[in-house]
Amino acid sequence: MGMAQQSMARFAACVALGVLAPHVWAADTTPQASGNLTLRKGQMADERWNTPALDGSHLKPETARVLKVEDHGTFTRELVQMQWRPLDSICLYIIKPKNVAKPPVSLFLYNYTEESDRFANVSYLERVTSQGYAIAGFVSALSGDRYKLRPMKEWFVSEMPEALACSAHDVHYIVDYLETRKDLDTNRLGMFGQGSGGAIAVLAAASDPRIKSLDLLGPWGDWKEWLEKSQVVPDAERPRYVTVEFQKKVKPLDPIDWLPKLKGRAIRMQFLGDDPNTPPAVVEALTKAAPAEAEVHRYENTVKFFPDAGGGRLFEWMAAHLKAPPVPPAKTAAR
Repeated sequence: MGMAQQSMARFAACVALGVLAPHVWAADTTPQASGNLTLRKGQMADERWNTPALDGSHLKPETARVLKVEDHGTFTRELVQMQWRPLDSICLYIIKPKNVAKPPVSLFLYNYTEESDRFANVSYLERVTSQGYAIAGFVSALSGDRYKLRPMKEWFVSEMPEALACSAHDVHYIVDYLETRKDLDTNRLGMFGQGSGGAIAVLAAASDPRIKSLDLLGPWGDWKEWLEKSQVVPDAERPRYVTVEFQKKVKPLDPIDWLPKLKGRAIRMQFLGDDPNTPPAVVEALTKAAPAEAEVHRYENTVKFFPDAGGGRLFEWMAAHLKAPPVPPAKTAAR
């Protein structure tokens, strides 16, 4: 079964379970030009894909719905349905440590190849929440269940302006929702991003000062160099993405241009030498673009990285910068 068929099957299953609400296109599908996005009459989406900021976009968020709450002993997990575009319901997973009153919170966004399975992994969630902060996890545009009903020729890189801008806009609306909750301290808000999620985290944080700490693992950027050399891009498709026309579209969303705007924030960037997705020249460009106070750590390979990241140590940096409270001893002993 192909990716498109798998996504459609997952979408149908989610609708049947009530996890996703089906939306129908307007009967009149006459194209309407609006900014850089072609709209159909009756659609509510009006969004600019050339900026991570919401300026010029006119999306209409629906009321968030908490679909499920689960108790897992040391933490609770909630599934929240959110939506502000047609046919693009977002599943937000909010995982909170128990016995920590109003914990700080960090958004978690992994690479576009990741689905939401990680947020169902109890062992993983125990390691994260043992740091004393909550996480709000989701997947980016054109990823996982959000890839539903798209032609197979369309994917994260081929639709990069849409994928990057929409995901950055998603962060703004997710933070808006988190601020309405009385059980989270959004004055201490961070974001962890890996791969494409790291690039999106830079864009979102640079246009939203509410994000105070940024932890980036192998972030993408320097699009001209990345599109020419990253192994994420299939050789058969690469000629399309190195054209002046395509690179002009993604240039306004290049993290190397937005990183300098993060001066004064807590930033950590970590790179692995054996990561084929982020070429060495891109690592150099991102390092140079980062504010002087940013922490940059380079590891020869994954083996060298593990002592600093394994067993939940990867999440300690964010806990320190969010000033997360220590986990109560009784809880740790129970675990």
